[in-house]
Amino acid sequence: MNKSQIRKKIFKIRKQASLKKFNLNLNYILGILKKERIKGKIIGGYYPYNYEINALKLFKDLEKKNYKIMLPRINDKAQMNFFYWSTKEPLQVNKFGIPEPISNVKKYPNILLVPLVAFDKDLNRIGYGGGFYDRYIRKIKKRKKIILIGLAYSFQKVKKIRTNRYDMKLDYVVTEKKLLK
Repeated sequence: MNKSQIRKKIFKIRKQASLKKFNLNLNYILGILKKERIKGKIIGGYYPYNYEINALKLFKDLEKKNYKIMLPRINDKAQMNFFYWSTKEPLQVNKFGIPEPISNVKKYPNILLVPLVAFDKDLNRIGYGGGFYDRYIRKIKKRKKIILIGLAYSFQKVKKIRTNRYDMKLDYVVTEKKLLK
């Protein structure tokens, strides 16, 4: 299957699945942070959209452990940057219908929690097709080391994803069942 066919299939399953029972295991994320010896406590996340993994409870738990949460904002040139956000603060909805932080405090995260449509055993991912995360990851990797953690439901795993030179591979994928590395 090509990426477009995989997206269509996974979107259909994701929309039909009963996803309310899913909880991200904070210990998986904390284990990665400990293993990777991450000193900076800046985590880039995303606001759940289109039946994506809901990480809002995870963000609250991380804030209690003094991590700073950053969410993406897309500018007029279709570039993404991450800005500070607290789970207690309001958001504004962008032209894509996705909530974004109001803050103007831009930071480069040490850890990036990445939404995805599908992934494979080699930790390749398929996103929505706009290349926002791939471009951002490429940009940030020129500045600093960053750990990329995909958040997905186990049914989003596919046999093989054909990649191109623009696709950025993940370091880990966390599902409701396990941690893949």
